[in-house]
Amino acid sequence: MGTKAKRRPTHPGELLREETLPAAALTQSELATRLGVSRRAVSDLVHERRPVTPDLAHRLSRLFETTPEFWLRLQQAVDIWDALQANQREYDRLKPLNERAA
Repeated sequence: MGTKAKRRPTHPGELLREETLPAAALTQSELATRLGVSRRAVSDLVHERRPVTPDLAHRLSRLFETTPEFWLRLQQAVDIWDALQANQREYDRLKPLNERAA
């Protein structure tokens, strides 16, 4: 199993808010227009209330010349961490197949 991170991974919205938008000199409204999505969708994303979907990952990758996988990996790391935090006790009760009683 993977190592336990002590802090939540960086949400793709945080990366957009803190690094990408300032570096590109874009506002949320301008980003929404360029992506062809609502301003609300962008606002929810940059405030970490919305995940990056495959569709949005394609749009972001075209605009910022990255890959959809880049954006989806960021989102996946957050999703995995959040699931672990929410369900840790239940996961701890699960036993690997190699620990089955004989």
